[in-house]
Amino acid sequence: MVELTGHSLTLEQIKRVCYDAELVSISKDSIKKVEESRNAVEKIVSEKRIIYGINTGFGKFSDVMIADDDVNDLQLNLIRSHACGVGDPFPEVVCRAMVLLRLNALLKGYSGIRTIIAERLAMLLNFGIHPIIPQQGSLGASGDLAPLSHLALVLVGEGKVHYNGKICSTCEVYKKEGIDPIVLQAKEGLALINGTQAMTAMGVINWLEATNLAFQSDWIAAMTIEGLEGIIDAFHPAIHEARGYSQQIDVAERMRIILTGSKLITRQGEKRVQDAYSLRCIPQVHGASWQALDYIKEKLEIEVNAATDNPLIFDGGETVISGGNFHGQPIAIAMDFMKIAIAEFANISERRIERLVNPQLNDLPPFLSAQPGLQSGAMIMQYCAAALVSENKTLAHPASVDSIPSSANQEDHVSMGTIAARHAHTIIQNVRRVLAIECICALQAVQYRGIEKMAPDTRRFYEEGRKIVPSITEDRVFSDDIERMTDWLKQATFSLIPLKKENSFLEN
Repeated sequence: MVELTGHSLTLEQIKRVCYDAELVSISKDSIKKVEESRNAVEKIVSEKRIIYGINTGFGKFSDVMIADDDVNDLQLNLIRSHACGVGDPFPEVVCRAMVLLRLNALLKGYSGIRTIIAERLAMLLNFGIHPIIPQQGSLGASGDLAPLSHLALVLVGEGKVHYNGKICSTCEVYKKEGIDPIVLQAKEGLALINGTQAMTAMGVINWLEATNLAFQSDWIAAMTIEGLEGIIDAFHPAIHEARGYSQQIDVAERMRIILTGSKLITRQGEKRVQDAYSLRCIPQVHGASWQALDYIKEKLEIEVNAATDNPLIFDGGETVISGGNFHGQPIAIAMDFMKIAIAEFANISERRIERLVNPQLNDLPPFLSAQPGLQSGAMIMQYCAAALVSENKTLAHPASVDSIPSSANQEDHVSMGTIAARHAHTIIQNVRRVLAIECICALQAVQYRGIEKMAPDTRRFYEEGRKIVPSITEDRVFSDDIERMTDWLKQATFSLIPLKKENSFLEN
């Protein structure tokens, strides 16, 4: 069970809660902070102090005072009116992450909610009741207003949810489980929707998928090197230590370890003096993307434990400040960075695919075809990879440099961070398909070379891969193969290097 405190949530814990359905609990200290913050709100209401979002309208309506009798209606109206999300829903795992992150933020004790709000969010996670949240409609400042409003609807018994593998109305699920809808009180609606949890939840899921893809890129590239009888000298530790990037050094080390014992790799000058960049520069290119992933992880770890709503309550309610922590610019830039970094795995992979299938660049059967000419083999797989790579270049255009004013120009600069996160997710799916194509081609290439000559680790990889996609003995509908390999890569984890001591480089 993961105990939530508001300040100690890790990406590994998010992974366990969101993918492994681990239960959550709320720490006693955080409950105390929530209660203190709520007492402050109730004091403000009783003293009739004018505080944004408690007894005023929102956005451009911040100067409109709300009567005492209408304070609760204000919060429900806010949720309903702001639930303007459109398009396909976020993946269920992202919706679960969104609930988790919103709960963790509220537990910091700056938001003024009642404990029942926190307890209900925890219950949604532990019961597996996940809001249906449309992906489009957030500007990424004033928080992810539209997505989080769809989340908040579930607390009041409205909207739709994922439950037991089905899409159901919230009221139907509540009735079945004996759950009463919550009646929102002062500040609570605003506290639920003013935040960056949509873009951050999408960002965390992106990062978890992207890091797995990054490791898989090394494994698949290693098999391609065997298929092309690549030169191992390019991964010599001295080269990478001479430059000094730790991520580059790590990739080179992984490549050496994975390829230990291979009889298919060659030495400088044996068959050629140098390999093409797509082989020789794997540590430099993959390593640079790892640098970006490390940066992104740092920003996500801060954001998942951040107070991002407005206003924030300090000093027992004596200090209530309207600020801008809801502005998603840090995550928007991180997600744009991710788009570039992940797209590069596909860019270089597609070039390796070309080297595997192009008879002018290797001594393998043209397009890895069983009967070149009569059968086209992997020819159009490279086309598909090229199309995906080209699409990624369009998607990698930064969202964070755009801004459209909203709320009658009160909110005149926004981050578009949720768009960046969504596009990053699409790029990740495209990259996985490109890697799947490289994997299929590499499997075929090493088969031609002789699988008995492979390194022990790549041989095991080959055997697992062949369970997913059989050898190409004749032309068939390769779309099916690509999708099966893609699904396998999405489920498989290659995050750990082989558990063995690396041999001396000169003995490889």
